[in-house]
Amino acid sequence: MQVKNIPHNPRWKRFDSIEALRHDVCDAIVKSANEAIARRGQFSIVLAGGNTPRAVYRLLRDLPMDWSKWHIYHGDERCLPADHEDRNSLMVEQVWTHHVSIPKSQIHDIPAELGNVVGAKAYAQILTGVPIFDMVLLGLGEDGHTASLFPNHIVDNSADAVPVFNSPKPPAERITLSQNRLNNTREVLFLVTGAGKQEAVDNWRNGVAIPATLIAPEVVPSKGVAVYCYEVKLS
Repeated sequence: MQVKNIPHNPRWKRFDSIEALRHDVCDAIVKSANEAIARRGQFSIVLAGGNTPRAVYRLLRDLPMDWSKWHIYHGDERCLPADHEDRNSLMVEQVWTHHVSIPKSQIHDIPAELGNVVGAKAYAQILTGVPIFDMVLLGLGEDGHTASLFPNHIVDNSADAVPVFNSPKPPAERITLSQNRLNNTREVLFLVTGAGKQEAVDNWRNGVAIPATLIAPEVVPSKGVAVYCYEVKLS
């Protein structure tokens, strides 16, 4: 893994319950959306997969938001059929976007069913000309990975979306936004839940170069990186 030498001082916040974390994340998204829409007329967010984000998306769908101004993107996707139960895009549709009035033209799923090479090129084309994201949501794996940026894998910054081969987590083929594109945002929010993430959190806080440390937005102004934690200690 190649690590770019950039400042990285995330804000850490620990929660005593998963419910409190979910609601605080939801509140942070709503605040970011309202600020972006007021200032720029739209809100762009990059979504993470997983159970914790799923619950947050379920909370969001019942809120009275101006959905017509939202633009939805994904941080990574598995190369599976579009209707496969393990697709992030299908999960988001089922629990959230199917139930709100975000225009379909503003929901930008990664076409991973095309394969990782063709699908990555297609998504990179979609991202061409897309301005700075307002918010990026990310998770943290037990091995320190985020999106589909894995330890001991070469970080490919040749495009906004790039193919992943030989993923240590199945399926082996994936598509991920590149480090550079994930950093092209005003705000990053990591959702870290589960005691199994303790070693990754300890490594991160101790300065070990895990993939999560690659994410450090340099855009100005930027709110930087916040890490919301449950069931891990912040010693």
